[in-house]
Amino acid sequence: MTLFELDDAQPTPVGPTVRVKLVVAYDGSGFRGFARQPGVKTVGGTLTVAIERVLGHAVELTCAGRTDAGVHGWGQVVSFDALADAVAGAAGLEHLQRAVSKLCSPAVVVRSAEVAPGFDARRSALARRYRYTILNREVGDPFLASTAWHVSEPLDLAAMRLACDPIIGEHDFSSFSRRPRGDQAASMVRRVLDARWDALGGGVLRFEIIASSFCHQMVRGLVGTMVEMGRGRRRAGEMASILRARDRSAARGLAPPHGLCLWAVEYAPQEADSTR
Repeated sequence: MTLFELDDAQPTPVGPTVRVKLVVAYDGSGFRGFARQPGVKTVGGTLTVAIERVLGHAVELTCAGRTDAGVHGWGQVVSFDALADAVAGAAGLEHLQRAVSKLCSPAVVVRSAEVAPGFDARRSALARRYRYTILNREVGDPFLASTAWHVSEPLDLAAMRLACDPIIGEHDFSSFSRRPRGDQAASMVRRVLDARWDALGGGVLRFEIIASSFCHQMVRGLVGTMVEMGRGRRRAGEMASILRARDRSAARGLAPPHGLCLWAVEYAPQEADSTR
């Protein structure tokens, strides 16, 4: 029996509580996304069970971003309320960090833990930073296979860089995203602060995008379309018209999830941490 399958319901905390903030890293390969789902192995479910076992009481986890199945996290941030006595002082937080990491390792680890009054991992976030990695060379690398999309045919990096310019700013990203089920009126408008491609050497290409928030599959949709432009199947100049179409059929390709990573979450200075 694995940790996520345990259903030892914990009691509601009784007594003074404090808000706890954790920075979490995980390999999303073996998980069905972050959001907790009954009977399904998810990052959030596994993490919640581990935290409750260590604290001895139930917690309600809030995360900065619900990553999809197979997507990784390096700077995911979560918050919850814990009994003050259970995390009192540095020793209490250090025990929480180590014990939860031990229960969840090696796929999930807690990088840091702190008491943060009034903090909310989702509502306090100003921006999220995602990175997508591509291995662009003829022969793949087994040590990158779980974290990078292997594209064997040569990509025109200049074209992919040109395709970034139109998406910066506030736009409707319906062409690149999956609309929430049962909510056709949901806004698909998001504000992108920065988007760029970098060549890291050895055929490794990295796309980095920062936005206030993201639509479902938005980054994968953008990367998939940009790769089509890098392959020469579409022109970089089409990106603006694809964006204006607000129709998913206007874009082509959805990059696989394993190349994507929630790298960092940005907060106001008083809430900043060393997650970058």
